[in-house]
Order: sequence, then C-alpha cells, then structure tokens
Amino acid sequence: MTQTLRVALVAGEASGDILGAGLMQALKARHPQIEFIGVGGPLMQAEGLKSYFPMERLAVMGLVEVLGRLPELLARRRRLRKSLVAARPDVFIGIDAPDFNLGLELKLRRAGIKTVHYVSPSVWAWRQKRVLKIREACDLMLTLFPFEAQFYDAHQVPVRFVGHPLADTIPLQADRAAARVGLDLPLDEPVVALLPGSRGGEVGRLGELFLDAAVRLRTLRPGIRFVLPCASPERRVQLEQMLMDRDLPLTLLDGRSHEALAACDAVLIASGTATLEALLYKRPMVVAYKVAPLTYRILKRLVTSAYISLPNLLAERLLVPELIQDAATAEALAQSLAPLIDDGQVQTEGFDVIHRALRRDASQQAAEAVLQLVGPR
Repeated sequence: MTQTLRVALVAGEASGDILGAGLMQALKARHPQIEFIGVGGPLMQAEGLKSYFPMERLAVMGLVEVLGRLPELLARRRRLRKSLVAARPDVFIGIDAPDFNLGLELKLRRAGIKTVHYVSPSVWAWRQKRVLKIREACDLMLTLFPFEAQFYDAHQVPVRFVGHPLADTIPLQADRAAARVGLDLPLDEPVVALLPGSRGGEVGRLGELFLDAAVRLRTLRPGIRFVLPCASPERRVQLEQMLMDRDLPLTLLDGRSHEALAACDAVLIASGTATLEALLYKRPMVVAYKVAPLTYRILKRLVTSAYISLPNLLAERLLVPELIQDAATAEALAQSLAPLIDDGQVQTEGFDVIHRALRRDASQQAAEAVLQLVGPR
C-alpha cells in the first residue's frame, strides 16, 4: 500500500502560484496519494493546497513597503514554521520569495525536514556570499536556467536545472498574422512593441525615453507603427499623459503583452523578465536599463555578471544590444533597433537555440527531482 506523501509549499506571488500549481499537478500524476499544505494562491488551492493564510500577505514589493510590513511578515513566518514542524511534511518546497523562504527552509532543515528551493535568486549576479546560506538551507535547488545550475555546482549546492515553464507553453513558432488580426493591426506594415516595464518607477524612467525613441524611429522608417501593452490601469494613465505631446501611430493595450510580442517585428524593452518572453517569441530586441544615479553607482560595484539581460546571460555572449544608463538615449535606441526590424536573423537564430534548451517540461522535471529527494514511500 502506497503511503500518503505530505508536501508543504510556500509561494509569495502570482508567478510562484503558477509554478506551484504546475508542480503540484505533476506530483499528483506521479504519486497517487498526496497531501498539500502551506501557502499559495488560487491556482495552487485549486490543485488541493490547504493554505494557512492568504498568499497576498506575502506579496510585498519595495524596501519601504517591506519595512512597514516586517513585523507581520516575521510573525507569520514564525507561526508558519511552528505549524510545519508540527505537521512534519515529507518535503518543503519554497517557491521563489527568497527573503521569506530561505530563512524558513533553514529552520525546517535543522528540524529534520527535507527542503527544496524552486527558482534561484540572482545570487550569481550579486551578493554571491548568499550561496553559503542557500547551501545550509536547501537539500536541493531547482533552477530555471542552465547558467544558474553551473553556479551552484561550482559552490557544492545540490542542484537540478529543470527548464522554464514559459518555454514549454510559448510555441516555438508564434503566429504573427493571427496576433495582428486579434489586435486589429495591419498585416503589411512594420510594427515595433514598446515594453518600458510594469512598475511605476520603471515607466517613469523609461516611458518618455521609449516614446522619444519611437518618434526618432519614425524618421528612420516612416511607415512604422507601435504597440504598447500597459501592465495595469495606473500604467495606462501614466503613459497616456506621456503621449499627449507626441504624435505617434501607437496602440495602447490593457495587458496582452504576449499578443503584442507575437504581433510585432521587433521590440524595445526594459531589462527584466519580459526579455525572456520576447526571446521565446523570437522577436529581435534592444534592451534598455536606467535607474537613479546613486542606485546605478551602487549596483555597478555589486553586480559581477558581464551582462544584465537574460538573453545575453543565456547566450553567454552579447546577442542583444544593452544600452545602460547614460548610453540609453532616444537616438541610440532608435539607431540600434532600426536595422533589426528587417534583419534580426542573428538574434532570432540564437533565441531558437535557447528556447529549445529551456523547453524541458519544467513541472515534470521538478516533480521527478522532488520525489527522488524524498525517496521511496
């Protein structure tokens, strides 16, 4: 008779809820009797998770906001640790949210509970000494990217590269024509997607710059059109105000960033996770990065990686242009992007190689690694 497997999971935001739900599905398919406890959102709860409290209580962004909520977060982690130690799960899986989960994993591992961390923090890029805490806290690290696994291997942390779920869900060849019909965009004109970020600060720093670059692109390529997905109603208002002084053939979208990427010929994009999505849609891109001057000076000292964008980190070479800080001018962005609208083949061929390498059925790989760690039941 198969013994019931008790799995604890903690996700702190929507992206972790998606990863957790996929992992839970894969675990259920491999193990007939399984119980899930911990903290997760609606998708994980739909797969059977009994959530100790709403996941939204962990979803805090920004230093000031974290400081304001710190007493509550520490108290919740303390109570959660006591509940999980009492429940004695066979394995604990912390999904991203490293500031919350790694401390919890450390305590649970010391209590004799096997621990897994799913999604590596950017320890390979800065604050590399965090790897010592990770080595002490985790029985297993599951990474989305191969270069992360190489880093953990070099630091004697048990690791498995499982691939990226987006690489599984985004098709190897997106239908550009269908996407344009869906967005009511012309089929016979060049279209550039502008993705200046999802947060107010990012759009404040890059929104006007990207729109100025679009104006400049129109002088280089008079027939060009633009599409700009807005991450939220607040970002739409912010961008509408920026557009008032500019005459551009531009379509603002509410969300729908994947459709915008599928529809376009090239992308002007803020450095971040959206660059991975653009890569998976095989759209040539120019990456821009701009922060407050003091923040940039600090990051320049801390960051050790040669590149800032995921496409270049994954390619291990300068595959896409990165225009950083003072180098990110409207003229430079337009001049870098213009030739890619018609001839981005070098980039797209590199993107295809990376997409296939990341396409490993991540949830199944992660479930297999977790069950190997737990051992026969």
